[in-house]
Amino acid sequence: MLPSLARRSRPAVSSRLPGVLLLAVAGLLAGSGLAQATPADPPAPSCGAGEFCLWDTETYSGSAQSYDLRTANPGDCIPLPEGFQAHSFVNRMTRDVTIYQGADCSTEGDFITYPGGGTYVPQAPFAVRALKVWE
Repeated sequence: MLPSLARRSRPAVSSRLPGVLLLAVAGLLAGSGLAQATPADPPAPSCGAGEFCLWDTETYSGSAQSYDLRTANPGDCIPLPEGFQAHSFVNRMTRDVTIYQGADCSTEGDFITYPGGGTYVPQAPFAVRALKVWE
């Protein structure tokens, strides 16, 4: 019986103390304005159904270009206009689209294929200079 009494005599407060201290510190930081704010969600981009839209800055802002099946033949390399480099984009086409770092759709530079149907990329992994729509 003595071993069970010894277990009961341990203070239960010590197991709650770290959690209580953590909550107290979090409350003090939040009240003092020192807590780090979470970044705001990027604005919802304006890109119609069936379009592939690109912006020249991150988070869907700045100048924009859009393509659909009337302006982008599947399988063709489509260089972006001279001087335009995309840094965010949305694929609302029903087809996969590959973005390219090189304006000639060369696989010597970076390239990535994004699925159709609603892919949103607020920060492109590289400056996009060309695209290809897949059949």
